[in-house]
Amino acid sequence: MKKRAMTTLLSLTLLSGCSGSGGGAPEFKNVSVHDPSVIKVENTYYVFGSHLASAKTKDLMSWEQISSIVEDGNVLIPNVTEELSETFNWAQSNTLWAPDVIQLADGKFYMYYDACKGDSPLSAMGIAVSDKIEGPYKDLGIILKSGMTGVGDDGELYDATEKPNVVDPDVFFDKDGKLWMVYGSYSGGIFILELDPATGFPLPDQGYGKKLLGANHARIEGPYMLYSPETDYYYLFLSFGGLDANGGYNIRVARSKNPDGPFEDSQGQAMIDAKGNPDKLFDDPVYSPYGVKLMGNFEFMNSDSEPAVSGEGYVSPGHNSAYYDEKSGQYYLIFHTRFPYRGEEHEVRVHQMFMNENGWPVVAPHRYGGEKIGTYAASDITGEYKYVNHGKDITPEIVESQMIELTADGKITGAVTGTWSLSGEHTAKLTVEGKEYSGVFLKEWNEAVNGNVMTFTALSEEGIAVWGSHVLTESKE
Repeated sequence: MKKRAMTTLLSLTLLSGCSGSGGGAPEFKNVSVHDPSVIKVENTYYVFGSHLASAKTKDLMSWEQISSIVEDGNVLIPNVTEELSETFNWAQSNTLWAPDVIQLADGKFYMYYDACKGDSPLSAMGIAVSDKIEGPYKDLGIILKSGMTGVGDDGELYDATEKPNVVDPDVFFDKDGKLWMVYGSYSGGIFILELDPATGFPLPDQGYGKKLLGANHARIEGPYMLYSPETDYYYLFLSFGGLDANGGYNIRVARSKNPDGPFEDSQGQAMIDAKGNPDKLFDDPVYSPYGVKLMGNFEFMNSDSEPAVSGEGYVSPGHNSAYYDEKSGQYYLIFHTRFPYRGEEHEVRVHQMFMNENGWPVVAPHRYGGEKIGTYAASDITGEYKYVNHGKDITPEIVESQMIELTADGKITGAVTGTWSLSGEHTAKLTVEGKEYSGVFLKEWNEAVNGNVMTFTALSEEGIAVWGSHVLTESKE
């Protein structure tokens, strides 16, 4: 039942058909921004990423590249080699890693930039400021350093197995107006610092701040915090694994009632216990049981009745940011990803998220196409689906979808068996091979088949995500 072709539709702009919200097909224009961190200014979303890359969009579908590489003339920091020379010299690097931009009370935009040697945590993080979101940004100086021989920024001897690598910042306001920065990659783990909301600089006498998780060079990085007024939880998104196409990068989440923790996963496991093996470098199985895994490598395999297409899936999706729209109540996950059969090429993707009955985010199986979740009947749900179980491991293997059917009498048959039910407007409950999953049904645009399909996304208590994408038929479109 599997069909592949030598071409892929992932990069095509689709101009015909029906969108998930009932209008014309969404128009996708893709950009490359590694480690995209989102900020919305007026009616425009911006993402800032590694290598001083950035892009913007008004609809989260059609993107425009603003900047791409670290070089003099980059619109964000036009004289970057001189402006950030102290940072480059310390980190022994000529590029920049994942930044974050936030607007403070003075109306100015503060970019938290960082550089790292790469094969060690020799890193520096600083702040640059601009009157305009698109720059130019002017350096205010370095705020943290790591990787040194001797005493670190906390006044103690720097130990890379316990102290942070000062990269991957995310700066955010909590619900009470306090300003925080969560940061870290591999090395000693993920840390959080409180900042001065007037200046953006760290409050004094914190050193590197408070550790939230990680140690012993566990492959955990890219922290991003999102507060949900719907659940009153702070959600800490993380990327586990390695970022390249063979690295098994995957997106996970934990939550806490407090911005500085303690954080737990859906099994109630304390995330502070998610750390590496002191006797073996990058021992992924030691920390892979921690966190709710939202997305890893996968490919939706089209059926014989659908267009022949290959590569409809992701490889090493990760280093996400997230956005909550207070007006619409919609959540968005913004991340970079590689793709099956396309090597290290990467692009930005946006997917909707929804809170399930247990207060955990579930991610829509297909990229955001303007859809809004609706009220569905059982007759909308029944039929054949391409089914993906994202598991809990950190692996370069691509999970290929399997064929299942959701029958009218509430059964799941095919590659896996169980039961399903629809309650309320769109709440999904599935029992698959004895495990219960909670999530939503959602009709959305499937780029690969150029049409609307019903989908489901759900999570188990073990923190495993399952997705389903309806096989496109004329009667179900």
